[in-house]
Amino acid sequence: MDQLILFAVSLVANTFSAFAGGGAGLLQLPILIFLGLTFGVALATHKVASVALGVGATLRHLREGTLERRFVVFILATGLPGVVLGASVILQVPGRAAEIALGVLTLGLGLYSAVRSDLGQEVRLRHQSGGGLWFGGVVLFLIGALNGSLTSGTGLFVTLWLVRWFGADYKSAVAYTLVLVGVFWNGTGALTLGLLGEIRWDWLPALLAGSLLGGYLGAHLAIRQGNRWIKRVFEIVTVLVGVKLILG
Repeated sequence: MDQLILFAVSLVANTFSAFAGGGAGLLQLPILIFLGLTFGVALATHKVASVALGVGATLRHLREGTLERRFVVFILATGLPGVVLGASVILQVPGRAAEIALGVLTLGLGLYSAVRSDLGQEVRLRHQSGGGLWFGGVVLFLIGALNGSLTSGTGLFVTLWLVRWFGADYKSAVAYTLVLVGVFWNGTGALTLGLLGEIRWDWLPALLAGSLLGGYLGAHLAIRQGNRWIKRVFEIVTVLVGVKLILG
């Protein structure tokens, strides 16, 4: 029964996450804790499972050919050091205050997107070189640190930052987030947490299956439905994640 619950929760959470560009931890992490795992073990186990979300989404997005190699390298180079830093310190740091602060910020993301009706509806690339590019990289490093240390909503930060600062549309921003954050950032965080902490390996098959299938399905829906639907689902997920983090 536990395996069925894990698969169902993982499938639903990762389908919405792949559609919106983040937020799988909204359902998945609390369920792992509810089923008896400590926060540290639940976080490490979720990080490993979330890599499958990225793999599933990657399989679908690569067919579209929307990723630009130079920008891929930039996001990895700026974000991965932050992920390692965040994952290295989270097991020693009480996370409640940080979760509340992150919840307020995440809730703000959804509200900001909701009041900006034209945000992310078409590509308007900017800050592709010079100081604007490097400021964007610093913010990606900070988001990477949050990604390594906390699990709910940090992919949503990347999605909106790519839209707001770099001028991507929602469809391409979600593709970058799911492929790079889902596979590489979360993979690095999972490896770091696995080395420093503990992973519940016998729960992973159901979680991986749900994440892989949900990632592919959510990415397929995002590609089919386009920017307007992605924007609406992004706003719903960010508000739910923000409220969940604030309430605990």
